[in-house]
Amino acid sequence: MKKRRGCCALLHLREDNARFILLFILMIFYTLCGAGLFMLLERDNEIKEGNKYYRRYEKFLEDNHEVNKTELDILLRLHAEADRTGVLNDKRPRWDFAGAFYFVGTVVSTIGFGMTTPRTTPGKVLLIFYGIIGCSGAILFFNLFLERIITFLAYILRAIHDMELRRKGLWSERRRGSQVSDDDSLDSWKPSVYWVQLILLLSACTVACCASAMYYPVEEWSYFESIYFCFVAFATIGFGDYVVSQKATYQRVHLYRFGNFVFLVIGCCCVYSLVNVTSIVIKQVLNWIIKRLDCADCTCWLKRQNKARGRRNAITPGAAKNRHRDLEVDSNYDSELGSRRGSNEMISMKDFLQANKISLAMMQKQLAETANRHHHRESNGLQGGVGPLAILNKKLGQEDA
Repeated sequence: MKKRRGCCALLHLREDNARFILLFILMIFYTLCGAGLFMLLERDNEIKEGNKYYRRYEKFLEDNHEVNKTELDILLRLHAEADRTGVLNDKRPRWDFAGAFYFVGTVVSTIGFGMTTPRTTPGKVLLIFYGIIGCSGAILFFNLFLERIITFLAYILRAIHDMELRRKGLWSERRRGSQVSDDDSLDSWKPSVYWVQLILLLSACTVACCASAMYYPVEEWSYFESIYFCFVAFATIGFGDYVVSQKATYQRVHLYRFGNFVFLVIGCCCVYSLVNVTSIVIKQVLNWIIKRLDCADCTCWLKRQNKARGRRNAITPGAAKNRHRDLEVDSNYDSELGSRRGSNEMISMKDFLQANKISLAMMQKQLAETANRHHHRESNGLQGGVGPLAILNKKLGQEDA
């Protein structure tokens, strides 16, 4: 019976390409479903609120016949613009130092509420260059925070294991057999990605609940609205429908602004890390789907590629021929030296160097290539993936996931 070929084999896809196309299809489907659900939930309310506004608008014109409709429309647009830019009397200044500090915090954290934006051309030009460096530094900070969290969990796992060894009286044997540093020994204590996801989820929920307890009495929101704001802000979505620190006055304003800054930083770190850990879980689900689709040829191709990487000199037929000829020369010299050693004949230095020059040259070439690859990885950090996925793959032992 003929074996059924997988979809990747029929389309001649590699595993990484199959995963990319599968994720693209699923994201399109997920986006379409989300659009349909939000349309069902929000469309009727949008029509209701629009009708409410226009009824009130028409009633105002009926009660005030002397009002010019064109001038009223202009006034309403100006009022909406003034409310957005924060120049009304019941709004605090947007561009004092505290307001500017709050603005740059939303820029570098990529939240971008949109309530405060530069209005001048020099300000917009400055934002372009300031945002590139600031966002890059913030993303690096979030990645390093994620790495510290995983390392901390590895420390805890190792500490629990050491406590168990002390309880059993095997601690001295473990210390005598350990020849590696603390940092190297942590590589064997890779926490489960699901435990990391659970811990980050609990941390994000805890920070959001504590922050909401501060926001809802000060901003006069409901507790649910405060939770909603925390998710939108911590996930760096930043719709701008709810924004803190917009009132003209606050009690203990400096303490409130400091607490707001701390909650935003910690919350963004937790949710950013949670999102990246969840992406690893999604990647595992994609791998499972690919296997269920019987895409065995993908893994076979990957194995062939890994095997080809191990013989870098056999990329082309010419290189393979040269390598074979070098091996034949090596074997001839080895056989000749072996016969001389068997007859107890002295070997001259010239013969020794001639017999080993090819193997030494090959060894030097391999060492040079290895050193160059290692130096390249250390210098640019681009080998094996970049960003949070690379950190997670290394820290959680998901290199082949």
